Amino acid sequence: MNHTPLENFLLQFYPFNEQQLQLISGQATTKAYQPGQYFSEAGRTAHEIGFVVSGVFRVCYFDKDGNEITKYFIDEGEFMVDLHSYQFQLPSTEYVQAVTACEVLVFKGQDWQALGHTITDWYKTEANIISRALIQKVNRLSPLVHEDAATKYDAFLTRYPGLANRIPLTYLASYIGITPQTLSRLRRNQ
Repeated sequence: MNHTPLENFLLQFYPFNEQQLQLISGQATTKAYQPGQYFSEAGRTAHEIGFVVSGVFRVCYFDKDGNEITKYFIDEGEFMVDLHSYQFQLPSTEYVQAVTACEVLVFKGQDWQALGHTITDWYKTEANIISRALIQKVNRLSPLVHEDAATKYDAFLTRYPGLANRIPLTYLASYIGITPQTLSRLRRNQ
């Protein structure tokens, strides 16, 4: 049977039956985001969980000098939520911003939690999803800080094949910790 991207993602963690998959999908609302729109913002408490169907988001913050820093990117087939804000109901310190036009399945927190009262092993599945996301986050946060610009750029291209042509150069430069001018020079020389 053909499954949606969300269902395929969930089936990696648990053998849900069709009725369970329909119940889960039925809890989500499809929302469109245009480039620059925020899924979540610093200073606000996270109350929703999103699954990216199409498009690219970035997680960013402002440093003490007011510089915008891109921490990592989230693209198709991934869940997104400021987990600390969501779990502890604290204001977020980061922004989750659409980089491209995006389609997202959005779960309200109470609807997501209600799945645990209906579906056997939902909490175990949720824990596995969170564990995977945290491991990916750690891997995404280490852009070879002590390496030269060319090595950082090559590592980005390896980690995110095809993404460099979908995002603005300023976001990519911010993520790998180089200036946009240096990035432009690197791209010209390749």
